[in-house]
Amino acid sequence: MKHVLSVFVENQTGVLVRVVSMFSRREFNIDSLSVGVTESPEFSRITIVVHGDENLIEQMIKQLEKMPVVRGVERLDSEVAVCRGMTLIKVRADDTNRLDVLKMAELFRAHVVDVQPTTLIFEITGDDDKVTAFLRLLKPYGISEVIRTGLIALERGEHTIYEHCEEREYYGKNLL
Repeated sequence: MKHVLSVFVENQTGVLVRVVSMFSRREFNIDSLSVGVTESPEFSRITIVVHGDENLIEQMIKQLEKMPVVRGVERLDSEVAVCRGMTLIKVRADDTNRLDVLKMAELFRAHVVDVQPTTLIFEITGDDDKVTAFLRLLKPYGISEVIRTGLIALERGEHTIYEHCEEREYYGKNLL
């Protein structure tokens, strides 16, 4: 089963390596990883997509919470969170099929970000199902290249990851 973890961390050198190393040492596989600075430049948010059963996910969360640089961990279920990824797709599109390809892109709210005589590059954001459906429709026209970002997610409503942060002391230093 797919799980999305949002990890609120201190924005300092080596944090991503430490978090990813924890997964690697315990032989957890990461399906998707995305990192970005939050509204406060002192903190970053890491969105990790992993597969596993309930026990495995609980173990991952506990291991993350033990790390001094981790301020909070939140599991985001698709029913209570907005999850999106971005994809760039280069597709063959010449004078014979360009209009058809552009109509499909319009249906999926994909944006044209580059136009060349024989290709178009689209940017599409959404969940994996939306992107996969768009790719399936473009396949007969000839997809030259595809690149996907890692998933990013936020919980719906008034709840925030800050509610998952708790005061902890490590090495005599109050982190929050």
